[in-house]
Amino acid sequence: MEPFDPTIHPHRRYNPLTNTHILVSPHRTKRPWLGQTEPAEPSNLPQYDPTCFLCPGNTRAGGQVNEMYTSTMVFENDYAAVLPPPGPVTPPAAHPLLTAESIQGGCDVICFHPRHDLSLPTLSLLDVENIVDEWTRVYMRRGTEPGIEYVQIFENKGAMMGCSNPHPHSQVWSLSTVPTLPAKELASLHKYASTTHVRPGVATGPDGHACLLCEYVHHELSVPEDEGRVVITNEHFVALVPWWAYWPFEIMVLPHKRHISSLVHLTVDEKHAFADIMSRVTKRYDNIFSCSFAYAMGVHQRPLPPRRDDDGMYVQDADDIAHLHVHFEPPLLRSASVRKFLAGFEVMAEPQRDLTAEQAAKRLRNCSEVHYLLAAE
Repeated sequence: MEPFDPTIHPHRRYNPLTNTHILVSPHRTKRPWLGQTEPAEPSNLPQYDPTCFLCPGNTRAGGQVNEMYTSTMVFENDYAAVLPPPGPVTPPAAHPLLTAESIQGGCDVICFHPRHDLSLPTLSLLDVENIVDEWTRVYMRRGTEPGIEYVQIFENKGAMMGCSNPHPHSQVWSLSTVPTLPAKELASLHKYASTTHVRPGVATGPDGHACLLCEYVHHELSVPEDEGRVVITNEHFVALVPWWAYWPFEIMVLPHKRHISSLVHLTVDEKHAFADIMSRVTKRYDNIFSCSFAYAMGVHQRPLPPRRDDDGMYVQDADDIAHLHVHFEPPLLRSASVRKFLAGFEVMAEPQRDLTAEQAAKRLRNCSEVHYLLAAE
């Protein structure tokens, strides 16, 4: 029997964050494609679009007029997915298998910049820092409202990811319950902390307990580059393709020097490093296929910001087991027009990918950090 080779032999990889597996089929990368192709994302947008609902001074779909903003702008979503409290009480279930629960909250839109034609990879580093500051402010404001149990920051970029407006923006949804995926991650982090001994040299979580992601990033940084999944690093953060990645060029961004529970806990230097790596990751994304690269991005951290004591210091609690990290999940696979689809086996059985995480990381490492639009000038 020939020896196992992860670059050609099918295998399953385990995701310890969600307690799930993914089927990896690297031999399928040579499969011919005669299926659906996507239209290219536009790269020649105007600086201002009079028909855009998010440009400064324009009227939104709900009739409100945008301020003439010069940096970021925040407003409550005109078509929010959840509504503010108080909400109606759900009636008793007709059957134990048919339960429902009422949910309340709020949905905010954060415009990154007044320019219609920019996005994270083409904004200045100062602009990206301003966005991080705005995310933190909304997280703090929404996370201290009565009845809110979770705040999710996310961005949908590109029409193929369901983005309804190309103007650069993200969203923040605040809910009266912790959603399924973050709840799974938090449960895994808690379990790891209570059942695992800390290895020498590895950063620890609260009270010196083991942290799953501190351990994971420590290992990833020890792997030789030509065998590994690390794409880029800076003084405080690393961007890598996770061992268990599902999307072709999926990336996780996380701190590598110490355990950080939320955006609130970032020092000034760490905030600068966080903005830097977010900018560099998205530049490499756009440069893979020389296009505006679509993705879904989400920040996972403490469900809510920490409370302060009488001296203004943050009070440590069980939620500090959360390890700040960002998921980038992009759909493009072979080119700017060929995307990954959730097909039959993935819908009915478990996730599957062709390109290995190591192959994806190598391609991303080989991308320039000079944006292709600037390189063409």
